[in-house]
Amino acid sequence: MKEHAILVLGAGRSSTALIHYLLTHAAPNRWTVTVGDFSLEAAIDRVNGHANGRAIAFDITQTAASRAEIAKADVVVSLLPAHLHVQVAAICLAEKKHLLTASYVSDEMKSLDAEAKQKGLLFLNECGLDPGIDHMSAMQVIDRVKQEGGKLISFESFTGGLIAPTTDIENPWRYKFTWNPRNVVMAGQGTAKFLQGGQWKYIPYQQLFKRTTSVSVPGFGEYEGYANRDSLKYLDTYGLQGIQTMVRGTLRNKGYCSAWNVLVQLGCCDDTYVLENISKLSHRDFITLFLEDAALPAEERVCQLFGLDAKGEEMKRLMWSGFFSDEKIGLDQGTPAQVTEHILQKRWKLQRGDKDFIVMWHRFGFETHGRGKREIQAYLTCTGQDENNTAMAQTVGLPLAIATKLLLQGKIKSRGVVIPVVPEFYNPILEELGQLNIKLHEVEKAG
Repeated sequence: MKEHAILVLGAGRSSTALIHYLLTHAAPNRWTVTVGDFSLEAAIDRVNGHANGRAIAFDITQTAASRAEIAKADVVVSLLPAHLHVQVAAICLAEKKHLLTASYVSDEMKSLDAEAKQKGLLFLNECGLDPGIDHMSAMQVIDRVKQEGGKLISFESFTGGLIAPTTDIENPWRYKFTWNPRNVVMAGQGTAKFLQGGQWKYIPYQQLFKRTTSVSVPGFGEYEGYANRDSLKYLDTYGLQGIQTMVRGTLRNKGYCSAWNVLVQLGCCDDTYVLENISKLSHRDFITLFLEDAALPAEERVCQLFGLDAKGEEMKRLMWSGFFSDEKIGLDQGTPAQVTEHILQKRWKLQRGDKDFIVMWHRFGFETHGRGKREIQAYLTCTGQDENNTAMAQTVGLPLAIATKLLLQGKIKSRGVVIPVVPEFYNPILEELGQLNIKLHEVEKAG
């Protein structure tokens, strides 16, 4: 058996399950696994002295050193921030190395498709949770419905990274940061695009958290979802041209969106300008920056501005988060979004013993010959082990790890810039995820 070298870039919070899987399978597959991160300490911690592992400091801006490390690998798995993937991809093209990521395919990445194919390289993207498991699980059902003669008329999909019911039971948001905090604060910026009842729908950012969809997950209760980015581009990807409804979104616990909308409307999530000289300001002072001058306390002014009950759920969440406290912000400067993230980190950071919770839900509406209209609801849940071995890390990292194994075993033939929406990817990856107790459950009924 030929030896293979795997280079994992990024040792952040989503990397634990990926790296553990690769190291666990390294000896029988004759792999060496190098983990590179800007923080050498983080990389060392992830490798944890494994005989088949190696930790290095890695900085993609150091082009010569980056190229030297990538040149040693057979496949590169990038968990770096999404905007850095193209820099990694450029080196992978030059050195003729495969690349796998969990991030959305950017236009820049798409432009590399022809060259990657010409060089026989796989540049697999969107192979994490959302995007990733959502694609694979959806396409498995869609393809099956079509093979059985059904015609899809609607598809809805929502995924959320939450906290387990037993974690931080006093937290009224039922939410903490389980992935990149900045992305959470910036979520939804831009215009959501989707198809509903045969009509194109567009929701601008300032309306997004007011227009939510109720989602009931069998056995787990009621949630709310908001539309996510551009659902329309997946009409072609999923082969759903002519469908009446197509929406992909983000799932949250009931009440989250109305409270978050207050922060959005105030301007606390704006990332376009810097607030300077804020070191002496308190959390309350930060909120006051966005309010008209008045003799009333900030919380009363917020209630008046948004027509909120002072003892209502929105104010309960904002008060619990410390937005009206006299605690100092703790930054010298920052955009409103950065300050909001910093304040929330004080209450939303996973603490010792905390467990996160993933919920994914699909609903497929379709017509059949002989049975009329039918509906399939498919759902997946996953609970983290602790604050380090999270459900988010499992569901983002394991699909990438399994795809890496399949590629090195010669079981994936696709080349170019692709996402995992064909049986070659989704059948074996979903099968192994199921063996790891990450699987969808389906309920079918009359539509």
